[in-house]
Amino acid sequence: MPSVITTYLETTSPDALAAAPMPPGLDIRECREKRFGFNRIMYYEVGTMWRWTDKHAWSDQQWKAYAESDCLRTWKARYHDDLVGYYELQQIHTDVEIAYFGLTRAFIGKGLGGPLLTHAIQSAWQWSGTQRVWVHTCTLDHPNALSNYLARGLRIYRTRREARC
Repeated sequence: MPSVITTYLETTSPDALAAAPMPPGLDIRECREKRFGFNRIMYYEVGTMWRWTDKHAWSDQQWKAYAESDCLRTWKARYHDDLVGYYELQQIHTDVEIAYFGLTRAFIGKGLGGPLLTHAIQSAWQWSGTQRVWVHTCTLDHPNALSNYLARGLRIYRTRREARC
């Protein structure tokens, strides 16, 4: 049975960020009006290729409760006029998790992942009360996901191996 390795990473200081430069034409903005449909569309658009399945069975009501929670904030990234990716930050007490993060298929490998992650980490630290920013990735994610997290200054604090069918 194949196994999946999940890696958990964190940073406890905004000074640890090794920022990737923002390329001209990349515009990242918070979704000020919460609309669960956008979160759901991006979850499928970005996550299908990485086998994100945890929310496949969710109803509209579950999506609405999740995406419109005061503890969740969403950003969308545009490169020139194209929607290229998004990320979600979820605050629990003084921790902020980069809950979902990714680029659409057409924009992978174009040098946008590092700047988008830089923005996500900076945004997490700007959320009032934040003392730790964390994320997890696994061997089902993009092969460069872990190296991007490490390159931005996050450090591994846990790994876990799971059996998967």
